[in-house]
Amino acid sequence: MRARLPDSRGISGRLWQPGILLLALLLSIPVLTITGFLFGPSSENWQHLKDTVLSEYLGNSALLAMGVATGTLLIGVSTAWLTAMCRFPGKKLFTWMLLLPLAMPAYIIAYTYTGMFDFAGPVQTWVRELTGWGYGDYYFPEVRSLGGAIIMLSLVLYPYVYLLARAAFLEQSICVLEVSRTLGCGAWCSFFRVALPLARPAIVAGLSLALMETLADYGTVSYFGVGVFTTGIFRTWFGMGDSVAAAKLASLLLLFVFVLVVMERISRRQARYHHTSNKYSRLPEYRLSGYKALLAFLACAAPAILGFFLPAAQLTSWALQTWEEMIDASFVTLTLNTLLLGLSATLLAAFLALFLAYGKRMLATRPISVAIRIAALGYAVPGAVIAIGVIIPFAWLDNSIDSFFRGHFNFSTGLLLSGTLFTLLFAYIVRFLAVSLQTVESGLGKIKPSMDDAARSLGYRPREILFKVHLPLMKASVLTALLIVFVDVMKELPATLILRPFNFNTLAVRAFELASDERLADASTAALMIVAAGILPVLYLSKSISQSRVG
Repeated sequence: MRARLPDSRGISGRLWQPGILLLALLLSIPVLTITGFLFGPSSENWQHLKDTVLSEYLGNSALLAMGVATGTLLIGVSTAWLTAMCRFPGKKLFTWMLLLPLAMPAYIIAYTYTGMFDFAGPVQTWVRELTGWGYGDYYFPEVRSLGGAIIMLSLVLYPYVYLLARAAFLEQSICVLEVSRTLGCGAWCSFFRVALPLARPAIVAGLSLALMETLADYGTVSYFGVGVFTTGIFRTWFGMGDSVAAAKLASLLLLFVFVLVVMERISRRQARYHHTSNKYSRLPEYRLSGYKALLAFLACAAPAILGFFLPAAQLTSWALQTWEEMIDASFVTLTLNTLLLGLSATLLAAFLALFLAYGKRMLATRPISVAIRIAALGYAVPGAVIAIGVIIPFAWLDNSIDSFFRGHFNFSTGLLLSGTLFTLLFAYIVRFLAVSLQTVESGLGKIKPSMDDAARSLGYRPREILFKVHLPLMKASVLTALLIVFVDVMKELPATLILRPFNFNTLAVRAFELASDERLADASTAALMIVAAGILPVLYLSKSISQSRVG
């Protein structure tokens, strides 16, 4: 029998429900704004885009998504299986090293590899010095291309698949694996016919996250000159100055993303597996030796080296050459700006996540569940789309207020919201609240409802139960939410580029600007600061996954 949750009919409970509904409505404004442009009138610029580049954006976005899907699946699933089920030299190190590329934003790794492998870079220069060849005497793969973008994004996004696939492999019951062995399945047979189907929902969830990040990327595709939806949105907004056409492009990208979300939900609904026993003893490990152990070592080492250690080493080398010029008062200001934004957005997201998650716990009604699901839609929406969806209604509100005061008081209010930090923080909350919400909900779910009943019997009100009972029990979950949102905000580029106030830069924007001016070595100090901030939560996640198996 399910334990009864605390009664929420008191005044706090009555205030919680309208608060949740109002918050969900506010956070849905960007998505509703962009969706509305799907059915709105078209401009001449939009017709021009349809006739010239829209097919290119569609084709390149589809190819980019398919290429990254292939790369992340191959790397993520294979390394997850090897580190979860096999024993070979270096396995313990790889369990956390394979997560390190999560700390490396895609646009930073793109700048780094371009600097290393371009014609003037150290690799091609060494080839010419060694062979005596000149320009045109040899073929070298072009880094700045669609294929290069696929490789860069695959190297930093495969950890999404690795993370969830490894957790799924570790949580599998030993019973099904033992049954497969008794039926004559070897290691490969058990993997393809038993473990992989059982882990499919988790793998699809990780893949959908990777593809959402792929469609949301702007820095990599812009730097490589690949025409996709995000680059098209920026060109239309800043180049043509046409907000309507940019919003229509954003609405198509939003439709693209929602198709991914629906496919992921359908996949999970059609593939549900449950354990039939409580046997969670130690999983059998396949001992690898000889060339098999070597291949496993190389398969795990290559993604970690290419996705983190090699670009980090190059960034460090550049930073040692340029730090005296680049680290000055303006760099300190950049760092403080980034920390201010990151901490503000992180604390706001954590507070709102607690408000929503505890409200859902108290008021387990369908309207509340739907409202919270709407509030959490933002993570599936690219930053450029959210930025367009935020700036249009905020600019309309500013202009309406200004017109009212001009007409009645002959006084101009100017821009109260547009181009301010408030607008940027609002976009961050819309984009990253879901990350914090999922983590907080997970922590709350581990607390028995009987704890709420006991606190209510002692006279505690809902707010007091949350802060005096629940928060001390879920410190780890709240810390995880804080860390992940902070790193995501530090890495966010498209929304920051569109919505930041004038003369206000962050480390991500500065790195992008310097790299766009081909000052790759000068961009290294800002890039390294972003990477360093991402390492701590990555290691924390690795520890959590390693301890996820029961027993």
